[in-house]
Amino acid sequence: MRAGAGVTAGRVRGGLCRGHREPTVDDVKAHRGEHPGNHADQAVTVSGLSKSFGTDTTRFWALTDIELTVAPRSFTAIMGPSGSGKTTLLNCLLGLEKPDTGSIRIGGTDITGLDETQLAEMRRSHVGVVFQSYNLIPSLTVADNISLPLRLAGRRIDRGRVRDLAETVGVGATLERRPAQLSGGQQQRVAFARALVTDPELIVADEPTGALDTASSDVVLGLLRSIVTDLGQRVLLVTHDPRAAAVADRVVFLRDGRRHGELRGADEGRIAATLTDLGQRS
Repeated sequence: MRAGAGVTAGRVRGGLCRGHREPTVDDVKAHRGEHPGNHADQAVTVSGLSKSFGTDTTRFWALTDIELTVAPRSFTAIMGPSGSGKTTLLNCLLGLEKPDTGSIRIGGTDITGLDETQLAEMRRSHVGVVFQSYNLIPSLTVADNISLPLRLAGRRIDRGRVRDLAETVGVGATLERRPAQLSGGQQQRVAFARALVTDPELIVADEPTGALDTASSDVVLGLLRSIVTDLGQRVLLVTHDPRAAAVADRVVFLRDGRRHGELRGADEGRIAATLTDLGQRS
């Protein structure tokens, strides 16, 4: 992945409310005559997306004319060799990089037209993000880590929902513990509960099994699958691991910033072979 392009928890939390009321994504929708609220039945769409870095004389195109649709209640994995554009695509989806051209529609809104305050609100309320390194707050209990997005968004904290989500992901007995008292797999499950607490339009998982052993990875991958199948969420997984990608409904491949096909219902071996072939041709 391009140096400096990685998604960081600090940047995702950046621009959080500081007291005064700023226009939100829902305000933008209302101004445009769109219905505010959760758009669970609308696809998340990326259309004609291109992103470059550098000046005219040294310009590098990290993404070129990317098309992607993530349907409701679906599980999509993004894969590609190093430098293929995975991180840049993820950063654009989260509003951390502004594309040169194209649109990204999440929750019925083209986020490429939002300002920084509105993008921060979009990340808080409409997208749940899970990182490889968990990014839990060490001084907070599990319950407070899960409810943190609600507190940051100024929304009422429903302790019953926090408890139910903790039970759903398998950490219901740890609500009063702190992250240091949990295993890596437990911390990652807390991170998933935190991502789900706002009932977002999209769950983005960035290498969520990268720091876990095989047994813990299996639990997390099963959780990803159940988030789609049982909770009706849509998941976008960015991974280098064919084993993880095989849990998805489909795998979309990138190479040199362009989309290079997809596989549906493929097993680990076929995914690995396709990824190897793309790497050899890069």
